Amino acid sequence: MSQEEDIEKVLQDKVKDMINKGIDPYPSKVKSTHTLEEVLSGWATLFKKKSQVTVLGRVFAVRGQGGVSFFDLKDESGRIQIVFRKDNASDYENSRDNLGLGDFAEVAGVPYITKRGEKSIDAKSVRVIAKSLKPLPSEWYGLKDTEERFRKRYLDLLLNEEVKKNFVRRSEVVREIREFLAKEGFMEVETPVLQPLPGGAKAKPFVTEYNALGKENFYLRVAPELYLKRLLVGGFEKIYELGKVFRNEGMDRDHNPEFTMLELYRAYWDYEELIKFVKKMFSRWKWFPNPKDWDEVTFAELIKKQTKKNWYDFSPQELDRVYKQLRSDNKFLKTTLVREYPEKIMSLAKPKKDGSDLTESFQLIAGADIAQGGPEIVKGFSELNDPVFQRKQMVRQEQEFRAGDKESSRLDEDFLESLECGMPPAAGMGIGIDRLAALAIRKPEEKSHAVKEIILFPMMKSKE
Repeated sequence: MSQEEDIEKVLQDKVKDMINKGIDPYPSKVKSTHTLEEVLSGWATLFKKKSQVTVLGRVFAVRGQGGVSFFDLKDESGRIQIVFRKDNASDYENSRDNLGLGDFAEVAGVPYITKRGEKSIDAKSVRVIAKSLKPLPSEWYGLKDTEERFRKRYLDLLLNEEVKKNFVRRSEVVREIREFLAKEGFMEVETPVLQPLPGGAKAKPFVTEYNALGKENFYLRVAPELYLKRLLVGGFEKIYELGKVFRNEGMDRDHNPEFTMLELYRAYWDYEELIKFVKKMFSRWKWFPNPKDWDEVTFAELIKKQTKKNWYDFSPQELDRVYKQLRSDNKFLKTTLVREYPEKIMSLAKPKKDGSDLTESFQLIAGADIAQGGPEIVKGFSELNDPVFQRKQMVRQEQEFRAGDKESSRLDEDFLESLECGMPPAAGMGIGIDRLAALAIRKPEEKSHAVKEIILFPMMKSKE
């Protein structure tokens, strides 16, 4: 039996012993008067009046023996030392013996300053309210085994305060986005995650079955785009959805098969007006390069500068490879707005009227000034609303799918019928929230983190 198994056996026996003594190791009802932050922020008054406080939290750093014990108590708001003395507390021996590292406890006592000047709580009673059956690691080994951090994110959050702060920051970024869009008059909507046909992006979908419909195939959405456009047809003019999308692709620094996407649509705008809106949105964040500092270039200019060839001299497959290589090589020294992509790269965008096979489109690429590998942060374009042209595009995509391209979008007759009812001129964009959050948590001296660092439970390969 390993040392860890020995410890787990001791903890299991402790739970049995508590139950035999009539002590509930997992009570439902607990009480508190203050959070730990409230105790510390209101310390002067509480200490002066010797006010009794009751606090809740998890036990860390147990030390001491005999008639005096010390342990740190930690909740979401802060951390404080607990002084537990035999001559001051009720049922001292039982309470001390029941309490262990990692347990949750309810502590009642008064503010107290130790001889070393440390703010503490002098406990009159300590009660276990949730007994831990596994020992907490004495130190977290995440730097040695990054994958283990992701597999056991609960320990990563518990033992690494910086990791926890990162996810608080992610939540703040999402809230800031929603608040900004609400002020701009956009309405948040929800569209189906299970879809009868995958569409809206070039990506291989996850396939599932719907038993109630005779086990007919359904797909986890690769994008909400086609449903959001149906809402434009239905009369909504300023809408967005912030939610999960799923793409059955590989996992790397910038990709997780399940990720969070913001998709936004604005009727009566084109891509030029959408670019102005993106700049307004991103100018609010001090952690992201100010739009005044972005490079701006057309796709044609970019390819010409980097390869000395025209973009149309490449086959579609070569062009896609060259463009991805530019990003992975971090040729974007600054955050860059790239405009007017070829139709073969932006097949859902409205073509320019100059007969160039280019589209009214743009992407915001994170440059070497803030990120590694040049990840795409924003993609936007003037939306196709010509049902005849859209049908031609979808027929071509369906043919590509049937020829073996499992990433190609499908022919969606219901969507085409909605377009035939009339969709207003509109612009739309997508923002990868995970990639954006990875930039938001970086320190000034760092480049961006991998998206797994900012996804609470990233997809992981089986250990086996």
